[in-house]
Amino acid sequence: MKLPPLSADKLAQLIGVASDIALVITHQGTVQSVSVGWDELAVLGCSDWIGRPWADTVTSESRIKITDMLASPSNGQRGRWRQVNHPSSQGREIPLEYTVLQINDKLLLALGRGMEAVASLQQRLIESQQKLERDYQRLRHMEGKSRILFETATEPSFTVDGATQRVLELNPSAQALLGQGTKRLQDRDVLECFEPASHDEVLSLLRMAQATGRVEMGRARVLDHDKEVTLSAKAFPSDQGAQVLLRCLGQESRPHQDPQESDRAWMQEALERAPDGWILADRQGVILSANAEFLSQMGAISLAQLQGQPLERWLERGSVDWGVLQTNVRQLGYVRNFATELKTFSGLNLAVEITALTLSDPQANWMLYVHDIHRLRQANSPAKAAGMADSVAQLAQLVGRMPMKDIVGETNEMIERMCILAALDLTRNNRASAAEMLGLSRQSLYVKLRRFGLATDKDH
Repeated sequence: MKLPPLSADKLAQLIGVASDIALVITHQGTVQSVSVGWDELAVLGCSDWIGRPWADTVTSESRIKITDMLASPSNGQRGRWRQVNHPSSQGREIPLEYTVLQINDKLLLALGRGMEAVASLQQRLIESQQKLERDYQRLRHMEGKSRILFETATEPSFTVDGATQRVLELNPSAQALLGQGTKRLQDRDVLECFEPASHDEVLSLLRMAQATGRVEMGRARVLDHDKEVTLSAKAFPSDQGAQVLLRCLGQESRPHQDPQESDRAWMQEALERAPDGWILADRQGVILSANAEFLSQMGAISLAQLQGQPLERWLERGSVDWGVLQTNVRQLGYVRNFATELKTFSGLNLAVEITALTLSDPQANWMLYVHDIHRLRQANSPAKAAGMADSVAQLAQLVGRMPMKDIVGETNEMIERMCILAALDLTRNNRASAAEMLGLSRQSLYVKLRRFGLATDKDH
């Protein structure tokens, strides 16, 4: 490509467009002229380079590159680009890429272009790589901790393939429970670990865990050991497909016992497998033990999640419900069918009825039976809706006979009276607890009781 002769100004303009910085340098390496076409290079103070050796304007590790470029400049051919770093007044280094062309026997032309974009990408790449390495290290630590917990857990645990029901891993506790070696159990069907009568229960448990994504509970008998265990199944994803962690939360054996011990064993099994949940608590309401049904009602994985926790923490009305239960149990020795709601681990409330009594053991612990009435409420809801519809129909018949203001007033009084009666029924006529449950002061409650004709001689 041939260009016509250019003036000095045009040549300088062309060089400024083609590069971010241009230096005219002597063969001895002294800068004679500087042309800057990139505003970002103002921090370098390029005008002060004139009359100084070019090597003095770069960092120490870049000087050898300057010496190489000055020693072998390009004679019209495409030159080699070398990256050097210039120190700035702001304390950071500005990377530039240079190539040196020979103008004549005395002068050289150094053309430079900025490397900020490339350096920024390189820095981001380094930061991303460091973050990935930290994430990998964190994952390795988590995997190591999980492995230690799995291996040292006292509860027998299996990792089961969700599609084939093959045992992928089992911990030493599971090997001890089954009495077989690792090589013999791994990669075999998990059903081979249980009695044939329990196969349907185990398969149903595995399928439910994968279908719901929640913790599912069940019972099964271990093969050839006359041991029945409570199973907990939780599905989780992996790079090899869905897998299920199968844990044995408790086990019961029935060796030969004397009649008295046998009676206690049967009683313990009956309580453990009861269709209603039960809780053993001390007199302060701290949970000491519970059966599998109550764990299922709460959505808990193990008893450790509830043990040592105050019962009032899981009651919807908290200290109000616990205060009513505590007062009545201490006065009467028992409470029957106390209606309340439990706050479960899923965040939902479960409607229950609690029957509580004091045991005759030395600590006078409490036994609380928890009956799920959620389905009962659902079954009764149509009747309740029909009753409400009748009330609305009766109110509609008053239209035209009474002013709307009076009808609304009658409705408010009816609702207030129903709420007060319900609160008194829930609290066993405990006025203080009923007032707290309704959000009223005790004096306000007494006023309403007298207005609705519900007051007794003690309330006057």
